[in-house]
Amino acid sequence: MGNGIAHVFAQNGFQVTLVDVASAALDKALATIAKNLDRQIAKGALSEADKSATLQRIHPMTDLKEGVANAELVVEAATENINLKLKIFADIDQFAPATAILATNTSSISITKIAAVTQRPANVIGMHFMNPVPVMKLVEVIRGYATTDAVTTTIMDLSRQLGKVPVEVNDYPGFVANRILMPMINEAIYTLYEGVSGVEEIDTVMKLGMAHPMGPLQLADFIGLDVCLAILRVLQDGFGNPKYAPCPLLVNMVTAGKLGAKSGEGFYAYAPGVKELVVAERFR
Repeated sequence: MGNGIAHVFAQNGFQVTLVDVASAALDKALATIAKNLDRQIAKGALSEADKSATLQRIHPMTDLKEGVANAELVVEAATENINLKLKIFADIDQFAPATAILATNTSSISITKIAAVTQRPANVIGMHFMNPVPVMKLVEVIRGYATTDAVTTTIMDLSRQLGKVPVEVNDYPGFVANRILMPMINEAIYTLYEGVSGVEEIDTVMKLGMAHPMGPLQLADFIGLDVCLAILRVLQDGFGNPKYAPCPLLVNMVTAGKLGAKSGEGFYAYAPGVKELVVAERFR
C-alpha cells in the first residue's frame, strides 16, 4: 500500500519521502512503482517524461526522523498491527513539524486510539486507500474523536487532487468498507468450511450472480488472510458481537502460514512471482 500511495502523490506533483526501515523494501517499492508506471504508459495514460518526473519526486529514506522532519502530511501504511502503529505514531509525533497532519491508512483500527498516543489528536485522521492504490478511486476519510473540521476538509480536498473520490466516515470498528466486506468474506469461508460448495463455485456465484469483479475467497487471498483475520478480530473486539468471530478455517490457514497470494497459497495456489492462480488441491 505504501508504494501505491507514494506513486499517486508523486504522479500528481507532490514531493514524496518514502520511508521504510529496510533499504531492500525501498528498492522493491521503487521497482514496483516503475513497473506500474510502465503499465500506464502501455495503456496510453502516461508518457515516458511523466514517468521520469514521477520517479524523481520520490525520495527513499530509512531514517524516520529525517524522513518526516519537513513533512506537511505523513501517511502511515504499516501492517494492520495496533502496537506497531501506536509506536510509529508516537515517533512521528516527536519528529514531524507541530503543524503536520498525521494520517493512517489503517483499514479498521480506531483513529481515536492512534491519535491518543500523540500530542496533536486534532491533526490525526484516517486516510484509507483501496488496493491497488493507483487504480482504485475510493478513499475513506475517517475522523477521530478530536479530528477538526479543518483537517477533515484539507484531506477531503487533497484526496480529490489525487483524482480520488473521498467519503467521510466516523470512527467505528471497520469503518464502512471492512465492516461490510469482512463479514461477507468470513461468511464465504464458513460456506466452504461447512461443505456447502467449493472455492471456485463460491467465487463464481458471487461474480456472476452479484456482479462482483472478484470472488470473496480470491479477494481474501489478495488482501492477505492474515490481514482479514486481524480486521475480523478488531471488529469482534470493538463490537463484542460473536457474528464477527473469524471462521476456524481462516484461523488455521493463517496459523499454517497460508496467507494468500503473498505466501503462494491461500484458497488458491499461486505461480511463483505472479498472481496467476489455480484452486488449491485440498479445497477441490
